[in-house]
Amino acid sequence: MRVLIDTNIVLDFLLNRDEYFKDANQIISKCAAKEIHGIIAAHTISNMFFIMRKQYSVQERKLLLKNMCKIFEVAGIDVNTILVALENEDFDDFEDCLQMRCAVNTNAQYIVTRNPSDFTSSIVPVVSPKEIVTMI
Repeated sequence: MRVLIDTNIVLDFLLNRDEYFKDANQIISKCAAKEIHGIIAAHTISNMFFIMRKQYSVQERKLLLKNMCKIFEVAGIDVNTILVALENEDFDDFEDCLQMRCAVNTNAQYIVTRNPSDFTSSIVPVVSPKEIVTMI
Protein backbone atom coordinates (compact mmCIF):
# COMPACT_ATOMS: atom_id res chain seq x y z
CA MET A 1 0.00 0.00 0.00
CA ARG A 2 1.32 3.44 -1.00
CA VAL A 3 0.30 6.30 1.28
CA LEU A 4 1.23 9.96 1.45
CA ILE A 5 1.66 10.98 5.07
CA ASP A 6 0.59 14.54 5.85
CA THR A 7 3.00 16.73 7.79
CA ASN A 8 0.87 16.67 10.94
CA ILE A 9 1.27 12.90 11.34
CA VAL A 10 5.07 13.03 11.16
CA LEU A 11 5.10 15.95 13.60
CA ASP A 12 2.85 14.01 15.99
CA PHE A 13 5.54 11.34 16.03
CA LEU A 14 8.62 13.59 16.19
CA LEU A 15 7.13 15.93 18.79
CA ASN A 16 5.61 13.08 20.79
CA ARG A 17 2.19 14.75 20.87
CA ASP A 18 0.37 12.83 23.59
CA GLU A 19 -3.07 12.58 22.05
CA TYR A 20 -1.83 11.56 18.61
CA PHE A 21 1.51 9.83 19.20
CA LYS A 22 0.22 6.24 19.40
CA ASP A 23 -1.33 6.21 15.92
CA ALA A 24 1.54 8.22 14.43
CA ASN A 25 4.05 5.80 15.94
CA GLN A 26 2.24 2.81 14.45
CA ILE A 27 2.17 4.43 11.02
CA ILE A 28 5.84 5.48 11.10
CA SER A 29 6.85 2.04 12.40
CA LYS A 30 4.99 0.32 9.54
CA CYS A 31 6.70 2.64 7.07
CA ALA A 32 10.11 2.01 8.63
CA ALA A 33 9.51 -1.75 8.47
CA LYS A 34 8.44 -1.34 4.81
CA GLU A 35 5.07 -2.92 5.59
CA ILE A 36 3.55 0.09 3.90
CA HIS A 37 5.20 2.42 1.40
CA GLY A 38 5.21 5.83 3.07
CA ILE A 39 5.61 9.01 1.08
CA ILE A 40 6.09 12.58 2.28
CA ALA A 41 6.11 15.72 0.18
CA ALA A 42 9.43 17.54 -0.16
CA HIS A 43 8.00 20.68 1.41
CA THR A 44 7.08 18.64 4.49
CA ILE A 45 10.80 18.50 5.30
CA SER A 46 11.27 22.28 5.26
CA ASN A 47 8.00 22.84 7.15
CA MET A 48 9.05 20.41 9.88
CA PHE A 49 12.52 21.92 10.14
CA PHE A 50 10.91 25.28 10.90
CA ILE A 51 8.12 24.00 13.18
CA MET A 52 10.46 21.91 15.36
CA ARG A 53 12.88 24.80 16.04
CA LYS A 54 11.58 25.32 19.62
CA GLN A 55 11.98 21.67 20.61
CA TYR A 56 15.19 20.70 18.85
CA SER A 57 18.54 22.28 17.97
CA VAL A 58 19.56 22.71 14.35
CA GLN A 59 21.76 19.60 14.51
CA GLU A 60 19.00 17.54 16.14
CA ARG A 61 16.50 18.63 13.50
CA LYS A 62 18.90 17.77 10.70
CA LEU A 63 19.48 14.29 12.13
CA LEU A 64 15.75 13.64 12.66
CA LEU A 65 14.89 14.76 9.15
CA LYS A 66 17.72 12.74 7.58
CA ASN A 67 16.25 9.70 9.33
CA MET A 68 12.78 10.53 8.00
CA CYS A 69 14.27 10.62 4.50
CA LYS A 70 15.52 7.06 5.04
CA ILE A 71 12.03 5.89 6.04
CA PHE A 72 9.92 7.70 3.46
CA GLU A 73 9.98 8.26 -0.25
CA VAL A 74 10.20 12.03 -0.67
CA ALA A 75 7.94 13.32 -3.42
CA GLY A 76 9.59 16.11 -5.36
CA ILE A 77 7.90 19.33 -6.31
CA ASP A 78 8.66 20.68 -9.74
CA VAL A 79 7.36 23.76 -11.51
CA ASN A 80 4.51 21.80 -13.11
CA THR A 81 3.32 20.53 -9.72
CA ILE A 82 3.39 24.08 -8.36
CA LEU A 83 1.52 25.51 -11.34
CA VAL A 84 -1.17 22.83 -11.26
CA ALA A 85 -1.65 23.42 -7.53
CA LEU A 86 -1.81 27.19 -8.00
CA GLU A 87 -4.45 26.79 -10.71
CA ASN A 88 -6.61 24.49 -8.58
CA GLU A 89 -9.65 26.49 -7.47
CA ASP A 90 -10.98 23.68 -5.26
CA PHE A 91 -8.37 24.11 -2.52
CA ASP A 92 -8.19 27.21 -0.33
CA ASP A 93 -4.89 26.08 1.19
CA PHE A 94 -2.03 25.90 -1.30
CA GLU A 95 0.07 23.65 0.96
CA ASP A 96 -2.74 21.06 1.19
CA CYS A 97 -3.14 21.15 -2.58
CA LEU A 98 0.61 20.51 -2.94
CA GLN A 99 0.23 17.50 -0.62
CA MET A 100 -2.55 16.17 -2.83
CA ARG A 101 -0.55 16.78 -6.02
CA CYS A 102 2.42 14.91 -4.52
CA ALA A 103 0.08 12.03 -3.71
CA VAL A 104 -1.15 12.01 -7.32
CA ASN A 105 2.38 12.25 -8.74
CA THR A 106 3.58 9.27 -6.69
CA ASN A 107 0.49 7.10 -7.25
CA ALA A 108 -0.39 7.11 -3.57
CA GLN A 109 -3.53 5.18 -2.78
CA TYR A 110 -4.38 7.34 0.24
CA ILE A 111 -3.48 10.55 2.00
CA VAL A 112 -3.21 10.06 5.76
CA THR A 113 -4.06 13.18 7.76
CA ARG A 114 -5.70 14.34 10.95
CA ASN A 115 -7.35 17.12 8.97
CA PRO A 116 -9.60 15.40 6.40
CA SER A 117 -11.74 18.53 6.06
CA ASP A 118 -8.72 20.23 4.45
CA PHE A 119 -8.84 17.64 1.65
CA THR A 120 -12.52 17.54 0.71
CA SER A 121 -11.56 18.30 -2.90
CA SER A 122 -8.79 15.71 -3.07
CA ILE A 123 -8.81 13.29 -5.98
CA VAL A 124 -6.84 10.88 -3.76
CA PRO A 125 -8.90 9.28 -0.99
CA VAL A 126 -8.19 10.67 2.47
CA VAL A 127 -8.07 8.56 5.62
CA SER A 128 -7.43 9.30 9.27
CA PRO A 129 -4.53 7.77 11.18
CA LYS A 130 -6.92 5.41 12.99
CA GLU A 131 -8.42 4.29 9.68
CA ILE A 132 -5.07 3.50 8.08
CA VAL A 133 -3.93 1.61 11.20
CA THR A 134 -6.98 -0.65 10.95
CA MET A 135 -6.40 -1.13 7.21
CA ILE A 136 -2.79 -2.28 7.65
